[in-house]
Amino acid sequence: MYLEHFGLTEAPFRITPHTDFFFEGANRGATLEALLYAITHDEGIVKVSGEVGSGKTMLCRVLMERLPKNVETIHLANPSLSRDEIMFTLADELHVNLATNRVGAVLRALQEHLIDLYAQGRQVVVLIDEAHAMPAETLEEIRLLSNLESNRHKLLQIVLFGQPELNDILNRTEMRQLKERITHNFTLEPLVRSDIAQYINFRMRAAGFKGPDVFSSAALKYIAGASLGLTRRINILCDKALLAAFAGNTHLITAAHVKAAIRDAEFRNASFTSPWLWLGGAVAALMVVGAGLAYYHQGTEPAPDVKSAPPVASAAPVASAAPVASAAPVASATPVALAAPDQESGLPTPASPPQQATEPAAAAPPASQATPMLMAAATPAAPEKTIISSNQPVQDKAATEIQTQEAAPLPKQATMGPLTRKRLAETLKWLDSADDNRWFLQLLSTDAGSAHPVEGFLANAGRLADPEAIRVYKVERKEGDRLGVIYGDYPTRAAASQALQQLPPALKLYGPYPRQVRRLRN
Repeated sequence: MYLEHFGLTEAPFRITPHTDFFFEGANRGATLEALLYAITHDEGIVKVSGEVGSGKTMLCRVLMERLPKNVETIHLANPSLSRDEIMFTLADELHVNLATNRVGAVLRALQEHLIDLYAQGRQVVVLIDEAHAMPAETLEEIRLLSNLESNRHKLLQIVLFGQPELNDILNRTEMRQLKERITHNFTLEPLVRSDIAQYINFRMRAAGFKGPDVFSSAALKYIAGASLGLTRRINILCDKALLAAFAGNTHLITAAHVKAAIRDAEFRNASFTSPWLWLGGAVAALMVVGAGLAYYHQGTEPAPDVKSAPPVASAAPVASAAPVASAAPVASATPVALAAPDQESGLPTPASPPQQATEPAAAAPPASQATPMLMAAATPAAPEKTIISSNQPVQDKAATEIQTQEAAPLPKQATMGPLTRKRLAETLKWLDSADDNRWFLQLLSTDAGSAHPVEGFLANAGRLADPEAIRVYKVERKEGDRLGVIYGDYPTRAAASQALQQLPPALKLYGPYPRQVRRLRN
């Protein structure tokens, strides 16, 4: 319904796993690579656990696609098989000719067939989804099947995908033999705030979106809090929010749209006031929470009352009117830098670049044509005020700021690093003389609170591309200031597009696109 409105070629937030939309951030890509290595190097049983909706099935589908051609995959999606049924299922999937239905004979026939495949240079991998729901006797049969081996190699690789309950099952005394055979344990942690922004941006671009990001910072806060970082919930909320914006005839997703989506989704066990449920309990996450509280109390829009937040165990229903309390984008529990994880400085969240004030949105459709969720969200976004300026003194007053309209005083922001300040000052001088018709590449945009990650990004980007062509601008918005990193100076859009194709792959991870100087000024 909203595809044409947003210029999309397909729905970006379907909950059915679509491997073209596999998000490799938040350690998903690294987990996939580790799985590929473990499977192809005879590493025994492998376990992948994660909460409902964390992306286990998507990871399983992508794994099936990326395994080498000499690997035969058997995907068992039905966890309720008995110990005998699982053997017959494997024999059927491998086209084993069975002369009898006796279990012992079936096991021997299966082993002989696996030996023949191994002699042909082929390998067999069994991917078991929803393994936490398997009967105990079937899990025991899995252990026995893992014993099928030649003199030096396993004949059958097994990967278990399950919810955290699988860990509880394996901790039982009677399951200790199976647990001892698990050589690798992977956990799909919920996404943190910065990962959620990258995830949404990635899926929009994968669906054909070409313009500046449409989800505002306030909208991302509410999505982060209500989704608890679970990708399925994020997909549901984003889909409903896009539909609400379409009904309101606007291209900017605001907090009002997401609130309406949350009410419509009616998630259970989601607490607006306890976002650290999905921060994974990491020590770094505790630091983020403290920084997040300060960020909200210093912001220009009303902050949620986190002082009276209930304990984590007593999560309030999603349908309640409680505000979202989410970690600020000052840091990430799982920071990333460019193409590989960087424990020193995480990459900032790619989000929407500065936009012009929009016209009031059209009225919502009549009640007969719109759902309550859409009607509730059809509220036009308030025009924003933009300013590009430095938080450090500059000798040239003319280059100190480029201001399109009078702006409110800035709330306190994270201190910029020396490289960021230098690039910002140089950008101001460049904008003072650059023609409105010139073009550049927008590399990323993030909350101003992510000044430290931006500093790390600039340092890494300067090693991959011409450092003198990398610039930084600052934009003041009602919902919070933003920092942007841009690259190059080109006479035409065609020249900028050609330069975009030649960017190092690591600088293309966040969906860079050409923009015109006049858009930055406005």
